[in-house]
Amino acid sequence: MIDHLGIAVARLSDAIERWRPVAGDPEGPPEEVPTQRVRVAFFNVGGSHIELLEPTDPASAVARFLEQRGEGLHHVAFSVPNVTASLDAVVARGGRVVDRAGRPGARGRTVGFAHPSAFGGVLVEFVERP
Repeated sequence: MIDHLGIAVARLSDAIERWRPVAGDPEGPPEEVPTQRVRVAFFNVGGSHIELLEPTDPASAVARFLEQRGEGLHHVAFSVPNVTASLDAVVARGGRVVDRAGRPGARGRTVGFAHPSAFGGVLVEFVERP
């Protein structure tokens, strides 16, 4: 199941206002995720979510993404029972991963990323609920 779509934005406050007419109010206040060097806001949209990501460090992956591509779709995230097992499955079929094991993510979840080359150019995040 799709957990969320991650969208890289230059300024979180501006992006929240841009998305509010179609997605309503964010689920809560913005949250800082130190392990990914971003601030995020989530909108619940039909049982899935839109995640807006603003970099907090100019050397972060999201900051580099914005510099190279501008604002837009950053990743697709899937709910999984076990992040590490999902990453291992990618490696077992010859795919590359960004993370070898799960790490702390937003909303108290454990997350891990597969390299875009493993999914035809799409950055894929695996999300494990607590």
